[in-house]
Amino acid sequence: MTRFDRYMLSQFMVLFGFFALVLVSIFWINKAVRMFDRLIGDGQPAWIFLEFTALTLPGVIGVVLPIATFAGAVYVTNRMTTESELTVMQATGYSPWRLIRPVLIYGCLIALMMSVLSHYLIPKSLSQLRLRQAEVSQNITAKLLTEGEFLHPAPGITFYIRDITPEGELRDVFLSDRRNDKTPVTYTSTQAYLVQEGGGTKLVMVDGLAQNLRTEGNRLFTTHFDDFSYDISSLISRDPTNLNRVDFALTGDLLFRPAEMAEITGSTVPEVLYEAHGRFAQALMCVVAALIGFATLLVGTYSRFGVWWQIVGAFTLLVLIKMVEGGVSGAVLASASAWPLIYLPTGIGALLTIILLYLAAYPGIWRRLWPFGPRKGPSGPVEGAA
Repeated sequence: MTRFDRYMLSQFMVLFGFFALVLVSIFWINKAVRMFDRLIGDGQPAWIFLEFTALTLPGVIGVVLPIATFAGAVYVTNRMTTESELTVMQATGYSPWRLIRPVLIYGCLIALMMSVLSHYLIPKSLSQLRLRQAEVSQNITAKLLTEGEFLHPAPGITFYIRDITPEGELRDVFLSDRRNDKTPVTYTSTQAYLVQEGGGTKLVMVDGLAQNLRTEGNRLFTTHFDDFSYDISSLISRDPTNLNRVDFALTGDLLFRPAEMAEITGSTVPEVLYEAHGRFAQALMCVVAALIGFATLLVGTYSRFGVWWQIVGAFTLLVLIKMVEGGVSGAVLASASAWPLIYLPTGIGALLTIILLYLAAYPGIWRRLWPFGPRKGPSGPVEGAA
C-alpha cells in the first residue's frame, strides 16, 4: 500500500469507528431500556441486567456494521471530494479503478469483523442469553423478594411483602391465588420464610389467616393457622430450555451436516442452508456497502452544489440491493438447491460498482446519459454556462 492508500484507509477506519459507536449506542440503549424495565421489575439484581445487555451486544453490532461501513465510506469520499483531494490524485494519474483499492481493503477488514461475529460470537451469545433467560425465569426467590410492591409472578397470583429482615424473614405477607375463579384463596401472615425443599421452593407462613371464597352461594370460609406451607414452585413454568436452534449452531455444522442439523433443530434443510450461507452473505454485504458508497460519489462532474444527488443515489442503490436480498429469501427457504441465490445481492452490488467505476473513468458517457448535470466551460466546470 502506498502512503495515499494508508491515508485513505485510516480515514475510513476512523469514521467507521465513529458511526459504529454512535449506532451501536442508539440500538443498544433502546434494547437496554426495555430489558431494564422487565428485569428490575421482576426483582432481578443489577448485575443480571448488565450480563443480559452484554450478551445482546454482538447481535447489535452485527446489525449496525454494514450501515456504519456505508456511512463511513460516503462521509470520507464526500469530504475528500469537497476538499479536492480526489481531484488532485486523479490529476496525478490515479484512475477510479486505482482509487478504489483502499476502499476494497476497508470493506474486507469490516467483512472480517462481521465474519467473526456472525460465525462465532453471535451464535454463542444468543445461546448463552437463552440459557440465562430460562434460569432467571425459574428464579422464584428473586421474583418474590421485593419489599413494598404488589408483584404478579404468574397469572392470577398477587404477592406482597411489607418488609424483609437481614435474617431473611418476611413480615406482613399477602398472597392472593385467583387461578381458579370459582374458589379464590387469600393468605395473610405476620411472618413467612422461603424454604428450598425437594428441588422446589415453599413459602412457610406463620401466624396467619386463609380466606377461601366460594363464588357459588357467595360464602367465605376463614381458617386461622399457626404455620402453613404453600408450594410456590408451580407458579413458574419450568419448560425445558431448547438450545437446539438453527441460529445457535456453528457454521461448519450447518454447511457440512445440513440434514442432521435440520433434524436436531427441528428445521428444514433449506432453513439450515439459508442460515449458513446468510452468514457469509452478511460479511460480503459490508464490502458491497463500502464499494457502492465510494463508487457512486465518483460519478459526475464538478458542481458547486456538492454531491448530494450522488449520496442519495448511493443510498437508493443500497436499498434496492437489500430489497433483492429480501426477495430471494423466499425462494431459498422453499428449495435447498436455490441457496446460491443468497449471493445474488452481492453479485448485483459488484456489477453496479463496475458500472459506476466505468462511468467515472469515462465521464463523457455520463454527460450524454445525464444531460441535466453541470457542463465544462472553456475555463473549467461551470453550472449551466451560456
